[in-house]
Amino acid sequence: MPRAEQTPSLDSGGSTDNSLAPQAADESSDQAAASEPSRVATHAGADWPYYGGGAHATRYSPLDQINRSNVDQLEQVFSYRTGDMPEGTAKGKYSPETTPLKVGDDLLMCSAMNVLISIDARTGDENWRFDPGVPNDAIPYGATCRGVTVYRDPEAAAENTCASRVIEGTLDAKLVAVDLETGVPCETFGENGTVDLWEDIGERVPGWYAVTAPPVIVRDILVTGAQVKDGQAEDAPSGVIRGYNVRTGELAWAWDLAAAEANRQGPPEGAVYTRGTPNMWTTAVADEELGYVYLPMGNSSVDYYGSNRSEAENEFATSLVALDVTTGAVAWSFQTVRHDVWDYDLGSQPTLIDYEGTPAIILPSKQGDIYILDRETGEPLTPVGELTGLPKGKIEPEFISDTQPVSEWHTLRRPRLEEKDAWGFTPLDQLWCRIQFRRADYEGFYTPPSSERPWIQYPGYNGGSDWGSVAVDPERGIIVANYNDIPNYNRLLTREEADARNLQAIHEQDTGDTAGENAEGAGDPQIGSPYAIDVNAGWRSALTDMPCVEPPYGGIRAIDMSTGETLWDTPLGTARENGPFGVPSMLPIKIGTPNNGGAVITAGGLVFIAAATDNLFRAIDIETGRTVWSTELPAGGQANPISYEVEGRQYVMIAATGHHFMETPIGDYLIAYALP
Repeated sequence: MPRAEQTPSLDSGGSTDNSLAPQAADESSDQAAASEPSRVATHAGADWPYYGGGAHATRYSPLDQINRSNVDQLEQVFSYRTGDMPEGTAKGKYSPETTPLKVGDDLLMCSAMNVLISIDARTGDENWRFDPGVPNDAIPYGATCRGVTVYRDPEAAAENTCASRVIEGTLDAKLVAVDLETGVPCETFGENGTVDLWEDIGERVPGWYAVTAPPVIVRDILVTGAQVKDGQAEDAPSGVIRGYNVRTGELAWAWDLAAAEANRQGPPEGAVYTRGTPNMWTTAVADEELGYVYLPMGNSSVDYYGSNRSEAENEFATSLVALDVTTGAVAWSFQTVRHDVWDYDLGSQPTLIDYEGTPAIILPSKQGDIYILDRETGEPLTPVGELTGLPKGKIEPEFISDTQPVSEWHTLRRPRLEEKDAWGFTPLDQLWCRIQFRRADYEGFYTPPSSERPWIQYPGYNGGSDWGSVAVDPERGIIVANYNDIPNYNRLLTREEADARNLQAIHEQDTGDTAGENAEGAGDPQIGSPYAIDVNAGWRSALTDMPCVEPPYGGIRAIDMSTGETLWDTPLGTARENGPFGVPSMLPIKIGTPNNGGAVITAGGLVFIAAATDNLFRAIDIETGRTVWSTELPAGGQANPISYEVEGRQYVMIAATGHHFMETPIGDYLIAYALP
């Protein structure tokens, strides 16, 4: 098994044609693309050169060799193992979520701990690896590297070192660039291939500030945000978004939403970017033609209390923000939650489409609403309504918004819960859950936080669409969205209760003490606010550890893009690896499990997805929603799959690397399938 090393092998075995132009199965298209190295591949072809397939992040492949008539013949071609498995203090904290890129003859990826790897896309043989040496104490909630970014410099000769480069953001908050052919660090990028993102952030606290998503390149500007670990303190690292020269790593601009002009070129000497502001932990998408980058923003550093937030935080939290990369200035923003105290940050990468003749962007949300906006102006192209008469609660009624936006075009959200929905694996479970329902505050969607009693949050913070994002078939005009449908059971803890439980913020602990041990919000101190937070993610019964609502807990849906109507909807995931007390039932019954990770759609009429907690990788007929093929993975499939072509043969690939939060087996497998 390959093991991570400090220096890369110089035997690349790679391809010299690494253009990011779209490569279709047609050879003439390949040659034309190769002659235009600066051309942006808006959609995937023979290659999968972007995290979302093409630059428009549709997660659609035009390949159709594998189709509904022959998918049942798929077989495993190779299984590559990264060798990156949790050791020491990293055990119990792995959630790799990796999606490789395919460029030329190579598959390019990062492991959970940011080891950069290139393998042969046809055989799985390793070309090279580069280990940047990320320490275990840098892990925030989990060791995650969703993907890498590839750049080919149109001004450099193809034979030059780093004319084509692979770039990643790391858990210890660095940008790392290496040569695509050899894995050798790009010496002219930052300092010997590394840019330190801790610069001007403040005290270096491992695990508090980390990059888990691939950066985005638009007009030669490399744009990145960072994950700021939730729930620790109001005085947290800044959520600043920064743009860097992709060739040199020099700062081009910074967007500090609370000091946009003052800190555009970085803060004054001795100062730092504004603390505690909303961050972008997920993946952005860019429009090369407009020169915009679209940022799905998270919440402020304390999720469940908002009265101490600034006006700027309230303006941009839980919003899609379009920045002009030529200046770093805001072009427009669209907010999906006003005064968010529910951790409904935007987790999905948006998708660029043409909607009724207008360049548009699809914006999914955790609460299930799906919006379509004008790419240039941010104006909604589909109906947006207003929820009014919402509950205000007792904690901060003056802060809770009277109204909230809601998509009237399409939502994945289900009707409000009722006591009869409280469910249990046994009659005793059901009784216990119904008692808990009566004990809690619940006034439907947007029930505000409470402290004297628990409150039910539905959808929970893992509901609707998360980082797996949606997939779009532009030929059929279909959006495919997988989703979670499960509540959280929460309570704000008084400061006295938090002290009695010894809840400490990450900067008050010994390095790396509790990183990854709990779900987000399961005992977070929220220092600086009057309350800490305790979240029961998925509202599980204390008796059997099963959810207190009946299945399905997650599903997958096809949506007609022209009308917003549901074409089909089906539970995603079986009970085979799920059961009471954490014991697998081994029952192949389709119940719909919690799921994380997205889908890829192919021109062959198939939707490939893993995501669910049953460790199955499946193909679904896009016309009917029926599963037409599945195979068991050696570890959890909480990752986005890809499809690509080598020498006329179509492959489908998934990372089977598991997920500690989803409680699936951890692994280090990249598995490719093709027809015999």
